[in-house]
Amino acid sequence: MGKLAVRALRAVLAVVLAGTVCVQALMVWVLVSGSDPEDGSLPLTPLRVIVILGMASAQVALVSVWRLVAMVRRGTVFSHAAFRYVDRVIGAIVAAAVLWFAVTVINAPGQREDPGVTVIMGGVGVAILGVALIVLVLRMLLAQAVERDVEAARMQAELDEVI
Repeated sequence: MGKLAVRALRAVLAVVLAGTVCVQALMVWVLVSGSDPEDGSLPLTPLRVIVILGMASAQVALVSVWRLVAMVRRGTVFSHAAFRYVDRVIGAIVAAAVLWFAVTVINAPGQREDPGVTVIMGGVGVAILGVALIVLVLRMLLAQAVERDVEAARMQAELDEVI
């Protein structure tokens, strides 16, 4: 992975991480200060809590991707240590899907006359779970690559003994 690509990715990750922290801080401030302009049309407090938790799951994924990029840069990504970060990314995506389903449930009563919005929101939640499954498949590919790397190192050691 080139230095420019790593720097660009890290810049994007840093900006998104800073943005999520700002959104979290704003949401926490609105919840704690009691300056909620809720008019009763939507239960905003539960939605704000879900946003705070959603930002936390995004932050976990961002930090894990940062660590994986660092491992790629050092050439150590094909090791068992990478699984910890990939598993965190998968967990963060699943948590985001669960939170999205919670938003769907909270929003559903207001959509009784037009249930299509709720169905679409449910479809988005399923798509988010699909992303988690894609990352799971990529994890399995990483496991195969690590296994092959370990086997190649073992065979190289045997060959070195013979020579």
